[in-house]
Amino acid sequence: MSRLLEAFALIRPPILEGDLATISAPLDFLGVNYYTRSVVRADPAGGPPVTVESDDVERTEMGWEVYPDGLYELLARLRDEYELPPLYVTDNGAAYADRRENGTVDDPRRISYVDRHLAAIRRAIADGIPVRGYFLWSLLDNFEWAFGYSRRFGIVYVDYETLERVPKASYHWYRNFIAASRG
Repeated sequence: MSRLLEAFALIRPPILEGDLATISAPLDFLGVNYYTRSVVRADPAGGPPVTVESDDVERTEMGWEVYPDGLYELLARLRDEYELPPLYVTDNGAAYADRRENGTVDDPRRISYVDRHLAAIRRAIADGIPVRGYFLWSLLDNFEWAFGYSRRFGIVYVDYETLERVPKASYHWYRNFIAASRG
C-alpha cells in the first residue's frame, strides 16, 4: 500500500491547530460522484501503477467505460468499511454526441446509462446501503472544463448559437421515471 501512496503522493497542505477537530465532526451525509471505473495493475518495472484499458467495452463520448456495477461496488465498499451517514449520489451522468434532428434529440445511450446506474442504486438500497438520493449530471448541456462546449452531458439540449433549449428523450424518460418512483 505504501508504494501506491508514494506513487500518487501530492503536496500536502499544512495541518493547522484545530483542523483535525473540525474535520472529525460527524457528517450529515456523504456525497458520492461516480462516472466510471479505473482498472490498474502494478508496473512490472516497479514504477507507478499502470491503467489497464479494454477495447471491448461500451464508452461515453469522454472515453469513459460504462460500468454501472462499479457504482454498486463503491457504495457496498463504503458500507462495509465505514460507519456511514446517509449517502447521496451527488453527480452521475455521461456525455454523448447528441444531435438535434427534426426538432428533437434522441439520446438512447444516455437513457441506458442512467437507467443502469439507477438500477445499481436500487440494488444497493435493497442490500441495506443507506442511499437517500440521486443527482443526475446535468440538466443542461454546458461548458465542460476540459472540453469546452464539445461534450454534451445534459438531458436538455442547448443550441449554443440561439440558446434555445430542447428537452432530449432522456429528459422525458427521467421525468417519467421520477413520476413513477413517487410513492
